[in-house]
Amino acid sequence: MNERDRERYIRQIIFPQLGAAGQEKLLAARVVIIGCGANGTVLANTLARAGVGTLVIADRDFVELNNLQRQVLFDEDDVARGMPKAIAAAEKLRRINSTIKIEGVVTDVNAENIEELIAGANLVLDGTDNFEARFLVNDACVKHNIAWIYQGAVASYGMTMTIVPQETACLRCVFPQEPPPGTLATCDTAGVIAPIVGVMSSIASAEAIKYLAGAGARNTGFIHVDVWENSFEAFNVARRGDCPACVQNKFEYLEGERAAVATAYLCGRDAVQVNPGRGHAINLAALAERLRGVGQVSANEYLLKLTIDNYELTIFPDARAIIKGTDDATVARSVYAKYIGA
Repeated sequence: MNERDRERYIRQIIFPQLGAAGQEKLLAARVVIIGCGANGTVLANTLARAGVGTLVIADRDFVELNNLQRQVLFDEDDVARGMPKAIAAAEKLRRINSTIKIEGVVTDVNAENIEELIAGANLVLDGTDNFEARFLVNDACVKHNIAWIYQGAVASYGMTMTIVPQETACLRCVFPQEPPPGTLATCDTAGVIAPIVGVMSSIASAEAIKYLAGAGARNTGFIHVDVWENSFEAFNVARRGDCPACVQNKFEYLEGERAAVATAYLCGRDAVQVNPGRGHAINLAALAERLRGVGQVSANEYLLKLTIDNYELTIFPDARAIIKGTDDATVARSVYAKYIGA
């Protein structure tokens, strides 16, 4: 650690439970954050300031006005520029800490790319918003023996759990199956207030720092917090002897039939993502020219937007598109085929 680093992190270094040795471990660490919405922005902000040496931030989405209520790395300029969240977050964090490596990856994290994305990571953090994505993260991390931290927040309450493969329960020990549709509150049905995002992401960030530094008493169970009801509960969680992931090594979301999902409903957006899969690419400039006579088009180097009829299509270079104006996957695929191609 050089003198400049010591000056930057001195308030952490003089915290005796962390110290200079712990700070050195943070500087040497590689952390992957999957999803950069409400939770992901707080996680990334905290860990960049704490001096995690390499942060990889992966997100499929772009910044919208309703994000600003709780997604702390974004501002109105990001909305006006139509910035992908991963790029906007990386730009902000480089201005906060130019001494660490920050990679913004604009991608839909899925079964085809997650193993490559988390390769070499010391820790993976959950900034996703659905159980299918979390089960995929759980599969990949258990398979490759990489620790990860689950968290979620909705309305005024949230949950978090630190998962260390072969040491603790994994997510499918707690939730053997995805909760049936309609059984859980979502940001569509219950909303979300920013304080619970800050609380849960701060707990998860503290867990990350402790794990990476090899210090402190880690959370080995399940924490539930409700800031409106002023409740804080911690539960012990045991590994299931029949867990399909961490005991039977059946990675259904990574390798099985569940891995081949091409559409995904986006929480709170009246939108569906259509993903044609790996190996596809679109020349955004050429597509913009083709679509200018069809509807209202705007584009930058990261994405293209087409507004037509009752839909807004946001198209990415990897051929993904977010179709806003429907929650029907069949309709979304039809719109995609009509304006982008089959």
